[in-house]
Amino acid sequence: MMDLFNLKGKVALVTGATHGLGMAMATGLGKAGAKVVINGNSSQQKIDHAVEMYREDGIEVAGYKFDVTNEKEVQQAVAKIEKEVGEIDILINNAGIIKRTPLEDMQVKDFEQVVKVDLVSPFIVSKAVVKGMIKRQSGKIINICSMMSELGRNTVGAYAAAKGGLKMLTQNMATEWAKYNIQTNGIGPGYFATSQTAPIRIEGHPFNEFIVNRTPAGKWGDPDDLQGATVFLASKASDFVNGQVIYVDGGMLATIGKPSNED
Repeated sequence: MMDLFNLKGKVALVTGATHGLGMAMATGLGKAGAKVVINGNSSQQKIDHAVEMYREDGIEVAGYKFDVTNEKEVQQAVAKIEKEVGEIDILINNAGIIKRTPLEDMQVKDFEQVVKVDLVSPFIVSKAVVKGMIKRQSGKIINICSMMSELGRNTVGAYAAAKGGLKMLTQNMATEWAKYNIQTNGIGPGYFATSQTAPIRIEGHPFNEFIVNRTPAGKWGDPDDLQGATVFLASKASDFVNGQVIYVDGGMLATIGKPSNED
């Protein structure tokens, strides 16, 4: 049974995996036996530091710097990865940004940047990788969606528009590529305890109270909670799962919540 989840011999490219949730998911793939390739675009130093962290965890890893929104750079990077590391069996489109601005105040250029990174780049990277998958008649693509693929929230209109579009792009990728034995699915993370959320996770902070009370599990997620869903969607275990988004959110999307004074 465990062979269904074994990723030994597989090469997995995870974009935006130098920290945070991307690193947690890539670590899960590595622990399941995959050779991990991480991407970043901020600095080579940051990528190198992340590579060392993976290696300390016993994971075989390589790091590449390229802009996921630049089609030419992506094509060159994919060709280089497949030459130096191996053919890409698993792709996780994780790179993303968010800009918290009310829609009436948001600059068009900022809206377009969010959509370009969060929606257009998964198309660009998938397009570059999928040609090899089609040739080999095998592949796994995982798009990192969001609860904002389903719900709106104040000040994140551009992000919600992009993530809603990414859900539909995931379904269309599945529709077009399933005949090549390629499974395309999504993961929608809930609210997780990361360095970025540390300032608002302080006891007594209004947003911390909101998340804890809004989530049936009564807590923020641990980044490692994403590893199971990631390995499942990257492995043989999900060979007949296609076009789905798995929400790893502690049950938040399942409920309208509860009054703050309710046990």
